[in-house]
Amino acid sequence: MMSGVGGVRTCCLRLPYSADTPLLRPSVLSFRGRRRLFATSCSPSMAAKAAARNKEKVIVISGPTGAGKSRLALELAKRLNGEIISADSVQVYRGLDVGSAKPALSERKEVPHHLVDILNPSEEYSVGKFFEDARQTTRNILNSGRVPIVTGGTGLYLRWFIYGKPDVPKASPEITSEVYSELADLQRDGDWDAAVQLVVRAGDPRAQSLAANDWYRLRRSLEIIKSSGSPPSAFQVPYNSFREQLDSHATDCSFDINSSADGIHESKSKNLDFEFLCFFLSSQRLDLYRSIDFRCEDMLSGSGGILSEARWLLDMGLLPNSNSATRAIGYRQAMEYLLKCQEQGGWSSARDFYAFLSEFQKASRNFAKRQLTWFRNEHIYHWIDASRPMEKVLNFIYDAYHDQNGNLTLPESLSMKKGLSKSREISELKSYRTKNRHFIGREDCSDILDWIRTRGQIAESIYLLKGRLNKSAG
Repeated sequence: MMSGVGGVRTCCLRLPYSADTPLLRPSVLSFRGRRRLFATSCSPSMAAKAAARNKEKVIVISGPTGAGKSRLALELAKRLNGEIISADSVQVYRGLDVGSAKPALSERKEVPHHLVDILNPSEEYSVGKFFEDARQTTRNILNSGRVPIVTGGTGLYLRWFIYGKPDVPKASPEITSEVYSELADLQRDGDWDAAVQLVVRAGDPRAQSLAANDWYRLRRSLEIIKSSGSPPSAFQVPYNSFREQLDSHATDCSFDINSSADGIHESKSKNLDFEFLCFFLSSQRLDLYRSIDFRCEDMLSGSGGILSEARWLLDMGLLPNSNSATRAIGYRQAMEYLLKCQEQGGWSSARDFYAFLSEFQKASRNFAKRQLTWFRNEHIYHWIDASRPMEKVLNFIYDAYHDQNGNLTLPESLSMKKGLSKSREISELKSYRTKNRHFIGREDCSDILDWIRTRGQIAESIYLLKGRLNKSAG
């Protein structure tokens, strides 16, 4: 589950839109002290503003999972004659609709969406491939006279998209084949640790920090070593050099965690390929966590929920945590739960189901927390409060896009704090407990338990039928 809502999604967060509808509907709206977010003691130079005005504009909308960024991007695209580029590492996969909160087909007909449903779940997708695809799509949209709106919550995708990718050599077909052969037997045997040590000995000690079973990145590391004689870490990441310049300049300025280094950043943004207008949509942490918990429940409702999609992945022969698609939050937990049910003869207790739901919700909340941490250090983003009315947020971004002066200041009424500032907030988060809306008692999950039993009976019947056929053939 990476961003937005999907499949059953029409009954999740795809709520009727009105001018007063907040982007995120928290159970309790909390009103905060107001302040100006983007004022700093250093203001961008006139030359930097002039340079930015000569560049083509690209809008970027991000935020933690469940914040409402997909709805905002859709409505904004309607107003600006825009097209949406998904920056979601799971929405690229066909068939993974509910867990990735993929836009409904009706919405994709209303507004063109790109980089959605472009791969099968068994295929890998990388940040480098995203950079190439998203940049080319951006160019095509601009050439057609429309506005590119990039939206999603995959932080590394967006970082490379904005700042550029490292100048890492592309492996020749011969090297690609050689690397595949070297690792093929280890991958087939599931010997991840031995494969990592092979790459470490080849020259990349950082291979040990890769996520388990991330065979694509492990192969890519070995390809880079064989192509260049150096590990991936030897190549300069454009964002890092940009950040170093920003940090050195920041020593002359004063700002805190709830401010943006916006003024400094604008003076450096003349080095970027486009004039990026970046917005990060979030809400008070407790409201966000409640929304995420409810959405996880919604993704399990109905006959076409995330469990059905996880079952489909297993039927394809994929295992949880074995590639990009099956590492995705929601799918990994659902696949592990279904495998456990399978081991129990196609049966699940209510206790097992609620343990799975709790793990799904916890993983989703932790992912949102990691997103907040990641984007807190990305000074190019303007943080917007998702509890503010949709109409006001849309008007602000619309006006910002058409502004010719290069002065983008977020109104205090729309601003969102970047960090926790009150001891009460911190205390409430520490004591946070999930309160489900749909799944409370055993009877509430009876339909899912029946579905699992039915699936188990079907699987057993197929197994017995295959056995009889094999016996007859023999």
